[in-house]
Amino acid sequence: MSQASFTLRGRNPDVLSCIANLSNDEVFTPPEFAGRMLDTVAKAWAVDNDGESIWANPEVTFLDPFTKSGVFLREIAKRLIEGLEAHIPDLQTRVDHILTRQVFGIGITELTAMLARRSLYCSKHANGRHSITRGFDSETGNVWFERGEHTWDAKKCIFCGAPRKIFERGDDYESHAYEFIHTDDVKSRIGELFGDDMQFDVVIGNPPYQMTGAAGGTSDASIYHLFVEQAQRLEPRYLSMVIPSRWLAGGRGLNEFRGAMLGKKQLQELVDFPDSKETFPGVEIKGGVCYFLWSGEHDGLCNVTVTRGGHATVSKRDLAEFDVFVRDPLSATILKKVLAKKEVSLTTVLSRDTPFGIASNFSGIRAKSRSDDIPIYYISKMKRKVGFVARETIKKNAAAIDTFKLLVPEAYNGGDAIPHQILGRPEMAPSPSVCTQSYLFLRLGEESEMASAQSYYATRLFRFLVSLRKITQHGLHSTYSWVPLQSWDRTWTDDELFSKYDLTQQEQEHVKAQIKIMEL
Repeated sequence: MSQASFTLRGRNPDVLSCIANLSNDEVFTPPEFAGRMLDTVAKAWAVDNDGESIWANPEVTFLDPFTKSGVFLREIAKRLIEGLEAHIPDLQTRVDHILTRQVFGIGITELTAMLARRSLYCSKHANGRHSITRGFDSETGNVWFERGEHTWDAKKCIFCGAPRKIFERGDDYESHAYEFIHTDDVKSRIGELFGDDMQFDVVIGNPPYQMTGAAGGTSDASIYHLFVEQAQRLEPRYLSMVIPSRWLAGGRGLNEFRGAMLGKKQLQELVDFPDSKETFPGVEIKGGVCYFLWSGEHDGLCNVTVTRGGHATVSKRDLAEFDVFVRDPLSATILKKVLAKKEVSLTTVLSRDTPFGIASNFSGIRAKSRSDDIPIYYISKMKRKVGFVARETIKKNAAAIDTFKLLVPEAYNGGDAIPHQILGRPEMAPSPSVCTQSYLFLRLGEESEMASAQSYYATRLFRFLVSLRKITQHGLHSTYSWVPLQSWDRTWTDDELFSKYDLTQQEQEHVKAQIKIMEL
């Protein structure tokens, strides 16, 4: 029996690097990226175990609790096959030992479970004729999957938040009730799945990212943090996952998760890619992706690597320095200089989200004015428009109708490459006026203040400070927390702001490199 049959040598291209993603929440991990994560785990193991190679230890156990293509399981097995040669010289015995006692997975669907078995065992059945191991009696081997069901309250699943009206749909459809997170006692559940009191040294993988409709209506909600938290309850020595980077500074319902991840100082490594296409070709994940190495025994600074355009910036950071994570040290230094002035935040004059209670899809806007109508600013099909609504339509924030306003678009994308505009162009609105959910607004006292506020908004430093908290296309009220309030009695320029906050030439150039000029 040749070594090549187990290590899959000579395969070009690797089929797992070519496979298409099943959906937006089921993003397959390229083999090279999985290998990089495993290298990070191996390096940490060597540091903590007097230089020992994790791949030469026949007792170390690995779990991918949400396997899709099986790439992590396959790459682990390949490394163990090579690393354990001296310890278990016979190839078949070595393979049987690795696949039956060291490498475990849980499929997220029936299809991905079969795909993972095919990657790991070279057969969709672990005990099949073409399987490279003779150690299993069952077809599933150590890659488990059974269809799970949600546990409903009146409207949603109590474990993952899946909306009942969407996912209570019968056995003909995938339930997406991922078994790993649909339990209050994950240790006992893992023991039931694999028939033993399992304690995994390494938990690694790429979890599902979101649940359709879980944020209400057609809006999706993040669920990857549920997998991270559940994996931590298994108390592995090391936990490594690739997840969307938006948790670092935003994301609905992620405040508690972010606080724990940044504040408990158990992250040893954080590797961040603000542009997801640098890691997952052809896949756009707003805000980028990252992977981390977590250890329950670690308590200290984190090694942070941020890669943009193929260039990596490496630093050792206190992740709890701010309430959200600032991606690079120089940006953090600039922020500290601004915050040191202890000025009032712009949020004190900035409206809350959906400022007048009018949704973006509000259907009561008229093209022509009637008596007692007021102008309403809105965005429809990516175009800015002005219509009219009756004054009595406005029930929320009615006192702000008769004020001058600088409208700021709530959403702006433009991609993740730099330099970036960060925010859409502002718009001056007279008194009286209102806007839909598509805008926030700065409340101003006099008409003359609108031009001054607009000039400040257009500066690079203003938008740079917003960018430190705006990690996706949405710029909500909290996104502006670090922008200081200024006086509205002049035309603001970056040169004046750079001088006010005593930014060095290097810091000024950093801001300019990150942020595009805004043409008004």
